[in-house]
Amino acid sequence: MKEPMKTKILIVDDEPDICKALRYLLEMEGYAITCAYNGEEALTILKTESFDMILTDLKMGKTDGMKVLEKVKETIPDTPVVIMTAFGSIESAVEAMKRGATDYVVKPFLNEEIKLTVRRIIEQKKILGRIMNENIALKQQISQRMACRDFVANSDSMIRIVETLEKVIPTKSNILLLGDSGTGKGLMAELVHCNSPRRDKPFICINCSAIPEGLLESELFGYRKGAFTGAISDKIGLIALAHQGTLFLDEIGDMPMNLQVKLLKVLETSEVYPLGDTKPKLVDIRVIAATNVDIENRIKEGRFREDLYWRLNVIEIKIPPLRERKEDIEMLCNHFIKKLAQDHHKDIKGIDRDALALFIDYSWPGNVRELRNTIERSIVLSEGPLLTVTDLPDKFRKDDSIKDLPPLKAYLGDYEKNLLLQIYNSHDKNKEETARALGIDLATLYRKFKKYGIDSE
Repeated sequence: MKEPMKTKILIVDDEPDICKALRYLLEMEGYAITCAYNGEEALTILKTESFDMILTDLKMGKTDGMKVLEKVKETIPDTPVVIMTAFGSIESAVEAMKRGATDYVVKPFLNEEIKLTVRRIIEQKKILGRIMNENIALKQQISQRMACRDFVANSDSMIRIVETLEKVIPTKSNILLLGDSGTGKGLMAELVHCNSPRRDKPFICINCSAIPEGLLESELFGYRKGAFTGAISDKIGLIALAHQGTLFLDEIGDMPMNLQVKLLKVLETSEVYPLGDTKPKLVDIRVIAATNVDIENRIKEGRFREDLYWRLNVIEIKIPPLRERKEDIEMLCNHFIKKLAQDHHKDIKGIDRDALALFIDYSWPGNVRELRNTIERSIVLSEGPLLTVTDLPDKFRKDDSIKDLPPLKAYLGDYEKNLLLQIYNSHDKNKEETARALGIDLATLYRKFKKYGIDSE
């Protein structure tokens, strides 16, 4: 039986004794350890080998831990990096975490502290890997169930919509799609059509708010030659063109009242009268209507017919805005990057964690359409293998970091206090040994104790 592969860890430190001690400690935990004795050697090893985790010293020679971190984040961004630093260099370690380090440990460290840190990060990576695999499997499952272009979903709300559509698609019931502009109502209509028994028949789309009222009627219903000035030949209307297929009426809430009456008659009788013709044409159509306005409010205002509303609203699908389904953002980003990078002939593999975090925090008033446009703009301007914060529009790059400083400072204060207590107690509350273990003098230790209210009597 084939043995499972060991977790591989790269240790980078220019002090051989530390490398040797860490190798022994972590090999006893069952990890496969490789040591590099400077940053240059580490980067050379990383060109040919992959690792589950990197543990690197911060202060080294020409290529220090920060440079190792930057190279790892540039080339293998999913590999966790833990920074090892002396007690007096915590600020540098915090800067490293801002640049993508997963965590840091302070020298001199306790064996248990190192083992717990490594174990925690490896477990986190495994969990993230499982989630990613589940997301990929889910995406493949949905793609198989809903074979339609550009449909990407991961959130519970969108999966519930897919489950509803699976029941509705085989029927000819009319569907009303509700949702903000840019949420993907047009894509949803295409999804319904291309998975339905009508997939080989026409899919006719018209935006009711984009065509002037006088032209909309002739576009929808068609006309006979001579029906009005300029009608020099017969024209088949879009309703007739959609025969045996699907008619998608986008922005139905903006359809003029007089055309609502004519559309209602088509839905009631399955007959369409071209302008200037007294003989109806029989039509077999499925209507999918969409709007971003409050139709029920329009009915109360007398601007939309209630009987037409109930004809269209056999099945109602509410598509939530992107801000309410943020679980979809990362998957949508990866989907758009893959597609648009290819379209623009750019070798861009993905988006880094900081940029993605900004995307997830953003409210996306323009929804998926705004996300797609932002990704395309960033791809055009990017010069690296990953989209980064510097590639994003200015609205994403406003410096909001100051608001994060108090909790970060508090977190570091708690960490320092807990570390002091841990080492102080582990040395039987011997102040001299505690200071020696921390690499500081007694005066500094007393100041720390006073700062955090630690009883050293």
